[in-house]
Amino acid sequence: MSHPGKHATELDSVTDRFRDSLSCEAVSRDANKPDFRELDLGSPVSPLRTAHHAIGAAGNGGPAASTSSSSSGSFSGRTNPVSRRSDSGHTNSNGNNNHSGELSGSSENSPTATGGGNTRILKPGQTRSDSIYSGQNGGSSSSSSSAVNSPPLNVLPTGNICPSGRIVKTGMVANRSSRSDVLGSGMGNYGHGSIIRGGGKSGSSTPDSPGIPTVRSSIGIGGEGNVAKRGAPQGSDPEELKRAGNEHYKRGHFAEALGFYDRAIALSPASAAYRSNRAAALTGLGRLGEAVRECEEAVRLDPNYGRAHHRLACLFLRLGQVENARKHLCYPGMHPDPNEMQKLQLVEKHIAKCGDVRRIRDWESVLRELDAAIAAGADSSPQLFMCRAEALLKLHQIDDAESISIHIPKSEPLTSSSSQAKFFGMLSEAYLYFVRVQIEMALGRFENAVKAAEKASQIDSRNVEVAVLVNNVRMVARARVRGNDLFKSERFTEACSAYGDGLRLDPSNSVLYCNRAACWFKLGQWERSIEDSNHALKIQPNYTKALLRRAASNTKLERWEEAVKDYEVLRKELPNNNEVAEALFHAQVALKKSRGEEVYNLKFGGEVEEVSGLEQFRAAITLPGVSVVHFEIASNSQCKQISAFVDTLCGRYPSINFLKVDIQESPAVATAENVRIVPTFKIYKNGSRVKEIVCPSRDMLEHSVRHYSF
Repeated sequence: MSHPGKHATELDSVTDRFRDSLSCEAVSRDANKPDFRELDLGSPVSPLRTAHHAIGAAGNGGPAASTSSSSSGSFSGRTNPVSRRSDSGHTNSNGNNNHSGELSGSSENSPTATGGGNTRILKPGQTRSDSIYSGQNGGSSSSSSSAVNSPPLNVLPTGNICPSGRIVKTGMVANRSSRSDVLGSGMGNYGHGSIIRGGGKSGSSTPDSPGIPTVRSSIGIGGEGNVAKRGAPQGSDPEELKRAGNEHYKRGHFAEALGFYDRAIALSPASAAYRSNRAAALTGLGRLGEAVRECEEAVRLDPNYGRAHHRLACLFLRLGQVENARKHLCYPGMHPDPNEMQKLQLVEKHIAKCGDVRRIRDWESVLRELDAAIAAGADSSPQLFMCRAEALLKLHQIDDAESISIHIPKSEPLTSSSSQAKFFGMLSEAYLYFVRVQIEMALGRFENAVKAAEKASQIDSRNVEVAVLVNNVRMVARARVRGNDLFKSERFTEACSAYGDGLRLDPSNSVLYCNRAACWFKLGQWERSIEDSNHALKIQPNYTKALLRRAASNTKLERWEEAVKDYEVLRKELPNNNEVAEALFHAQVALKKSRGEEVYNLKFGGEVEEVSGLEQFRAAITLPGVSVVHFEIASNSQCKQISAFVDTLCGRYPSINFLKVDIQESPAVATAENVRIVPTFKIYKNGSRVKEIVCPSRDMLEHSVRHYSF
């Protein structure tokens, strides 16, 4: 049973205490409040109890009691004395204060805390007042270790006072649950005397923010009404948008979180916390370059913002920019994270070793050190991936080098700090073009190489290595153009000299070797043509033009075995090239003759040959190369359909000998080959049967023919 006199006495005492609190906090209300936004809430009445509570109390004869207001909320009923809010706020393990609602944790991608967790460094004499308001309920949500239960009364309060001095309108507060309210004491980021909806446990904390109270708002993501259940907040309070973004971030919905942070920034562009949260969402989406820009904007807005410095250090480390990472990880006043510091030192060690072995052109060791640096944490560095491409290029793995250069992590437009980062002594962006030049040159794309070289020179004109490369590329490109012009004019000796000038500047250029091999071939110097072709193929093993040059030169020198090997490789690379197929056929015939084997009645291409006798059949399948025999019955409809397709294959694969046998007209052949079902196909290679297919589909038949034609 309540005692009206006791309630009145205690309320008067608390009123005096809150009047003092208001006078003290009014002085520093506007100081250092990056998350504050003034709310226009209107009317003075804000019922903290539903109508049936008030009526019930009046029916019991309970007297009315007055209410007092705090700096960020209201209270009613009997209370214990409440401690004043500390200006220093919550201090984390690093000794740094916290931005309200910022993403917290040990890494740049940590889950977020809706009520706090950001590291912030305060200068001497700086104070905090970071109250957070629920834009539609007019009240402030908070929790505290000094909070106490507030028993129901039979009165309506006079209103909620916000820090702006405005009064909350009637009906702005959401319906209350049956759980009792508690009165906050102003710890953490919340105002002295805030009502905590539903009696949240005092002093509870998120996993990533030890000791920071878990605060739930009655709107948007607060309480049980999280984003997934209640939907996005409809108001224009950036704090509500931020908290909605935090909830999406924790669920891994980075794109949705980014949308909420963008809206919050549009309403409050000077908030460092919102910029840092946006950077975390961008990191989750893999857009590291944009994340760097957002973090740099956050530390520009608040140079002592520890969480943004830490996040920026982690981003730079992933990008392989060790010096930039150290600058932010060891920012004055911050205590570097030991784990991140260890990662930084490990990445730095492997990149330094990579540079050392690169200088002595030990490309295998370069690849090992690159793998170690990436595994240590520099997993998104375009420069490290491009260095891998350079090493593979020097190891004559041109295709792999080009593939890596195409699929390196996307390089976003650089910020001022990133653009000045060095890699192997040159500006990091210039190094990307430096390697691109070498790849374009190796592939014979000289015009592209010149453009890339000029771009590298524009970025880092003072670097000696870049300057030498630019000069060489221009001279090699001119030598190649001059050689091509001389070749077209059939001045082959002079063309050889021009290509030689280019090779003296770029001795690993397979295109120039191949062009000079063509000149030697035209001059009848087939040995020298083979020699240059070999140089080109050593640099670029799958270079088809160089292989053609060598095969043709071996044919001229009647080195049939070498010619057949090259043409067989070319046949696989160029299956639809009839010239290659015919060259292979004639080389195979010449090889048979050189070995003293009987060769007769051979022709390239033509029609399907009909076989009527066993002796003719045996002579045909022992011919060099591949023979495909179609066993048929002329009157069979299925044989008629597939026979037309065999005629097509005969023209498509002219190096193959196609035969057909009517088993009714040539029963001896059918018996010798044990053929009882038609259509049946048998494939022979140099007299030996390698494949038998019964009633095949067109695709199956062509697949087998193509396979054995190589």
